[in-house]
Amino acid sequence: FRPGNIESAAEEPRVLCIVQDTTNAKTVNERLTLNLPASTTVSKLYEDVAHKAGYANGTFCLAWANTGAMVRVLPCPSKQTKTLHYACVTLLQDESGTADSSGLDDSSQGRFIGPLPRDGTVGCSSDYSSPSYSYSSILNKSETGYVGLVNQAMTCYLNSLLQTLFMTPEFRNALYNWEFEESEEDPVISIPYQLKRLFVLLQTSKKRAIETTDVTRSFGWDSSEAWQQHDVQELCRVMFDALEQKWKQTEQADLINQLYQGKLKDYVRCLECGYESWRIDTYLDIPLVIRPFGASQAFGSVEEALQAFIQPETLDGPNQYFCERCKKKCDARKGLRFLHFPYLLTLQLKRFDFDYTTMHRIKLNDRMTFPEELDMSPFIDVEDEKSPQTESCTDSGAENEGSCHSDQMSNDFSTDDAVDEGICLDNTSSAERVLKPKSSLTFELFSVMVHSGSAAGGHYYACIKSFSDSQWYSFNDQHVSKVSQLASVLKEYSTNAYMLMYRLKDPSRNAKFLEVEDFPEHIKRLVQREKESEEQEKRQREIERNTCKIKLFCMHPVKMMMTENKLEVHKDKTLREATEMAYKLMDLDGVVPLDCCRLVKYDEFHEYLERSYEGEEDMPMGLLLGGVKSSYMFDLLLEIRRPDQVFQPYKPGEVMVKVHVVDLKSESIAAPVSVRAYLNQTITEFKQLIAQATGLCAETMRVVLERCYNDLRLLYVPNKTLKAEGFFRSNKVFVESSDSTDHQAAFTDSVLWKLLDRHGNTIRLFVSLPELSPGSLANRTSCPKASADSEDSLDGAKGSRKSVEAILEESTEKLKNLSLQQQQHQQQSSSTSDSQKSSEHSDFEHIESPAQEPDAASQPSQTENSTRAASDTENQFPSEERSDSDVNNDRSTSSVDSDILSSSHSSDTLCNADSGPLPLANGLDSHSITSSRRSKAHKGKKETWDTAEEDSGTDSEYDENGKSKADAQYLYFKAEPYSQEDGSGEGQKCLLVHVDKRITLAAFKQNLEPFVGVPSTQFKVFRVYANNQEFESVRLNETLSSFSDDNKITIRLGRALKKGEYRVKVYQLLVNDPEPCKFLLETVFAKGMTVRQSKEELLPQLKDQCKMDISIDRFRLRKKTWKNPGTVFLDYHVYEEDINISSNWEVFLEVLEEPERMKSMSQLAVLTRRWCPAQMNLEAFREVVLESSSVEECPSCSASDLTVLLLLQGRGTFPCDMSVLEIHQDLDWNPKVSTLNVWPLYICDDGAVIFYRDSTEELMELSEEERNELMKKESSRLLKTGHRVSYSPRKEKALKIYLDGGPTKDPGQD
Repeated sequence: FRPGNIESAAEEPRVLCIVQDTTNAKTVNERLTLNLPASTTVSKLYEDVAHKAGYANGTFCLAWANTGAMVRVLPCPSKQTKTLHYACVTLLQDESGTADSSGLDDSSQGRFIGPLPRDGTVGCSSDYSSPSYSYSSILNKSETGYVGLVNQAMTCYLNSLLQTLFMTPEFRNALYNWEFEESEEDPVISIPYQLKRLFVLLQTSKKRAIETTDVTRSFGWDSSEAWQQHDVQELCRVMFDALEQKWKQTEQADLINQLYQGKLKDYVRCLECGYESWRIDTYLDIPLVIRPFGASQAFGSVEEALQAFIQPETLDGPNQYFCERCKKKCDARKGLRFLHFPYLLTLQLKRFDFDYTTMHRIKLNDRMTFPEELDMSPFIDVEDEKSPQTESCTDSGAENEGSCHSDQMSNDFSTDDAVDEGICLDNTSSAERVLKPKSSLTFELFSVMVHSGSAAGGHYYACIKSFSDSQWYSFNDQHVSKVSQLASVLKEYSTNAYMLMYRLKDPSRNAKFLEVEDFPEHIKRLVQREKESEEQEKRQREIERNTCKIKLFCMHPVKMMMTENKLEVHKDKTLREATEMAYKLMDLDGVVPLDCCRLVKYDEFHEYLERSYEGEEDMPMGLLLGGVKSSYMFDLLLEIRRPDQVFQPYKPGEVMVKVHVVDLKSESIAAPVSVRAYLNQTITEFKQLIAQATGLCAETMRVVLERCYNDLRLLYVPNKTLKAEGFFRSNKVFVESSDSTDHQAAFTDSVLWKLLDRHGNTIRLFVSLPELSPGSLANRTSCPKASADSEDSLDGAKGSRKSVEAILEESTEKLKNLSLQQQQHQQQSSSTSDSQKSSEHSDFEHIESPAQEPDAASQPSQTENSTRAASDTENQFPSEERSDSDVNNDRSTSSVDSDILSSSHSSDTLCNADSGPLPLANGLDSHSITSSRRSKAHKGKKETWDTAEEDSGTDSEYDENGKSKADAQYLYFKAEPYSQEDGSGEGQKCLLVHVDKRITLAAFKQNLEPFVGVPSTQFKVFRVYANNQEFESVRLNETLSSFSDDNKITIRLGRALKKGEYRVKVYQLLVNDPEPCKFLLETVFAKGMTVRQSKEELLPQLKDQCKMDISIDRFRLRKKTWKNPGTVFLDYHVYEEDINISSNWEVFLEVLEEPERMKSMSQLAVLTRRWCPAQMNLEAFREVVLESSSVEECPSCSASDLTVLLLLQGRGTFPCDMSVLEIHQDLDWNPKVSTLNVWPLYICDDGAVIFYRDSTEELMELSEEERNELMKKESSRLLKTGHRVSYSPRKEKALKIYLDGGPTKDPGQD
């Protein structure tokens, strides 16, 4: 049996059968699971269960579970034609007590009222409610025949309203009759078109649920709006308004008013003379109060709330009404009267309220009943047309007068009160309309929009009656289900119903839904387009379900790098066809022939070739890959061979070994050669395989296996298997075969081990040198990219590239000449000048020149520093760390010994690199170097990251220069020129450095000295991170263990930090300037330095770099917190003892107009500013230094003024600016404040801002024009300074629908 709407086997739903074996106690807890097509016969089910459980067919019975005490046996196997679908339907019909195919009875369906579970479990009626049921699946309609709406995130309120409008025949039909003109508007932003398209899909789609993204896109909403939950009543009003705007000049221009608009009269009647003043208002919905303000009892029904809505209130006492006829204040009655009700009546139950006790929003869950049929005739006004005392109020200002019910209503006021714009119930006259029988005002309920949750958030869904069959349905996002009884709806939702929709019972106007065959021609065309689109989507989805998606790798023969892509191939495609697809995907057409490529099974993580597919070229990919899966545990590699080669077969169970041949004489390691072996082979057999692949002698061969973390193991036991030695799927070995005596030494003492250990710990770094370094290198030619054999010495370099020796010699010679020029210049200068004036002469007077070192002729012929070379240069390396006493004794020159400090490069903050990314160079002998190696010499050594935090001090395992005490032999360093191909210019010099990552930063800098041209103390090392961000490495005693291959380093000129030193940014504080914070320079402070000593060092820098010539007693330093000034630093304060200092530290420099008055920490320096309300201006800041926290010490006010003085502490970021229109009335002024460090000010630190004013001074009165002008001026001023214009609290995001497709950004918006 297969339903007619199932077109293919792929679409057929399946039945999940869970079988519990209850034949004995041992198997009662076991479960058998079978996933069978719905067309499977019962006999086939018995056969499958018998096979899976191990029973003989016919010796057991299958019974339905969860059927109560009565055992219901599944029909016996003899009924060969009965399917699982038929059996399920039969069971459900028997349970419901009826054989009617219409579905379940009311009692069984009643269990499923309310919101459905979000996990997709069935909670309404059964999946098999009738034999004609369209199978329930994620792609098919529910059994109700209705389509749900997908919740984008929090758009349940939108879904509820859209389903209600869709189930309103008059609204849906009117929308279908409107024809969209594509030439006049873009359909993407047309709200009516997208609504019509959505309704067509809801009526004709075969899907279970459809998306609403096109509708929200027409609203002008982006994806963030999907995460904003709004009020469904608010959405209804905003959407109706948008539709009216879009439908202007069309036949549907008045559609919303015709369907939803009613009329009421807002009146006030004098109780003495009977004179009545009134106006006519229109409404689209009636908001009904659940619980009156101040009452503890809620209204019990909608009728009670409606009666309270029109109940007038008496205006008496102080609220008396001025009667125009009596010419005096009189008692009056004020209220509302309904004149006309709309055809579609909308009632909003105001469940959201505000609790003034807790000052929080609350939701009222009080029970309020609502009827199925609502008689509105008791609430219509029948006396208005006959009252002789009534006069119409034509004063337009009356529309803005408040009423006791104005807070309950959302009114669309009429523009002309004298004209009746309400929607009449029929075309009869007014007198006839008054005498209309009550039956004409009977409304029937057809939609209940429910909100479950609290005032903070919740979930909306709708319960709607279909006018086609009078059946109620629950529309809960993508779930649509039947609701059993109306009584259940009225009872279940009486506590959380939020909006009610009623339709007038009028057979002459009550419309029916347009059937598909009655659609207008433009709707039929739209249906056809959507059907074709849905079919295309269905075909595409079918293709997706049968497409294997797997990672594809290929070593590109031109790019010489492993490239990655995703191969998407249909499961029925053969391996030959998949190979051709991979060939084109990897852009190999024209590079290699297709017959030189094949696909093999590959493990990218272990770089392991698992198997090849010889003889299976015509096998479907679905079988080769094990079916269509969301992810695979393996990958594919497109292997390429040369035309003269033959593909090697890869058998399952083999392991792959990368063999590197080591040459002890040249100290080189060759590129890997792949060898495949079996784990049960012995070491002797493995050596024979290597000998065949490499041509080495197996008798003298030494094989070293590298396991993780640089664990080197010599394989010396001949009969031991590879598995016992720890071989895995992919392995790496080093082999050496020579006649040297090195094999006689212990492995850890051999040359082979040292070479492998150095190789394992060597990393490749790209180093960018300064563009205009001393020793200028201006004539250096750009060097070609390093060759693949980068471990060979540079003596063998070919071409026009200059050798590193020539670079060093040229750099040294230039530094010698520069040093001689500086010495001559020093002899001509005054002999009495002290070291502080050094900054006024040359940039390099205090730079130790490498010219004082041995001549270039004594330099080694290679840049590779072996153990001997590294040891020779260590003694010449100047000390990078000094004691605190040395720092203090030499402070006068410690930060000004060179002006090559660049203030534009921060050592403590991240900044953009000047140069772009460096291109990758070829590796060491074309093999990769791992970055996580360890050796026995450094076992257990902690690896740390380079940061700009304070120096961690000298570690015991390093000497005072930061060099390793135990392992100087590991200071391997080799550099060669490298050309950047990024167009950065000839001045940019780069090095390709291979270095042992166990080298310290101090030794690394020493090795870079010849290339930079200055001592290591005069340049800084910056590590380049992602996005070209740079961070200075300052810990000289730490190694490069945190670096890895191809990391980038930038060298910048400037004195490097020593131990206990911190780089500090100095900003000038200008309290009365529009921009009070101005950057001056970057300098260095040292631990143990006093504030006065740091000021002495700042003086020459301020003069040279900032052109500020000031005396030491006319400026101060103070704490800087963001842009706020803080504690004043006194001259005798010591950094690290009295003042906490750290990296990335910032400090304010404040120029004083008079000598420093702050002498003690007991004093308090505050900034005062007077507010003059009579002139509407703020005076300039004045600093007040108080001996205590008493206000009496303030020179701005005498003791007699204290009684009228009002104080206010500034808020926000300095200078605490605000609009002069707000400062007087919107802020809290504190009267009678005598002490600052207690309530309400709590001022205990320097830098606080205090506003004060005279309480007797009156505020200037401004005209409206003056206020507007001042408001514009203040807004412009505050926007320029970056301060907020007002202090209004953050408001909730308003619900808006944009008619032009999206919001326009207000340039002046804060």
